[in-house]
Amino acid sequence: MHYEFLPAANFLGLPAEASDRTTSKVVILPVPYELTTSYGQGTRQGPQAIIAASQQVELYDREFKTECALAWGVHTMPALAPNYQSPETAHAEIAAAVADLAQPDGLLCVLGGEHSISGSVARGLHAAHGPFVTVQLDAHADLRAQYEGTPFSHASAMRRVLDNSGGPLLELGIRSLSIDEAEFIQDNPERVQVFFAEQVHAGEHRAALKQFVQGKPVYLTIDIDCLDVALMPATGTPEPDGLLWHEVLDIVRLIVGSAERVLAFDVVELAPVPGLHAPNYLAAKLTYKVMSLVMEGRR
Repeated sequence: MHYEFLPAANFLGLPAEASDRTTSKVVILPVPYELTTSYGQGTRQGPQAIIAASQQVELYDREFKTECALAWGVHTMPALAPNYQSPETAHAEIAAAVADLAQPDGLLCVLGGEHSISGSVARGLHAAHGPFVTVQLDAHADLRAQYEGTPFSHASAMRRVLDNSGGPLLELGIRSLSIDEAEFIQDNPERVQVFFAEQVHAGEHRAALKQFVQGKPVYLTIDIDCLDVALMPATGTPEPDGLLWHEVLDIVRLIVGSAERVLAFDVVELAPVPGLHAPNYLAAKLTYKVMSLVMEGRR
């Protein structure tokens, strides 16, 4: 009897010739890790939801007048199995996987999962590429030394990035932070710059962002709650007055136009809501648009 198997789920539902590991310039690493979420939960379902929704995204991009992904290829790795033996073990494994997958001439996209994984992404990128600067799009500063008894909390993600990246951090779209985080920012101006949401709305960040990334390798981390809650309700810790679609893409275009190169980016903190497809689709389309801007910027 003749029978066929459906192809394994991959980002954008690409055919085999456009998603082969050996020829694809973009690698997707799903990391469904969730251990420290402190309000709404469900980020462990984020990678699967983004990949499923991506298969409804049109490959054609009007800006570039082509089906971008077919030009450079996107390989989707199997999801990295969460290791809950200990946070130290789990994050060491994430860092090792990132270091192994970070291609010298490629682009790595990590799909979370909670934001705590970004500290380990930075650790893996540093092992593969050396020092870099980090741009963070987020509603929250995530600069606590530790939170609820652990330095591996989602609320400490960017402190761990600072520990592991060898370079400074620029935060955009922030609407919420603790007094300890505010003091850390004030006391470390050479390590952290912050533009709050109202400043981004007013365009006050643009010159500083261009100068920050100019001629440097960049890691871009996108917490999906950077977006306004009206656009992105499916996240564990929503905040009002967030960024809009065009503001996020303007930031990415500024980075691509000024940086030496974007080494990697992540999209984290999507917590899918059953029956509500729009946020999953938005996250998927954002992921594709960011990789298109980065990869087309290299051509």
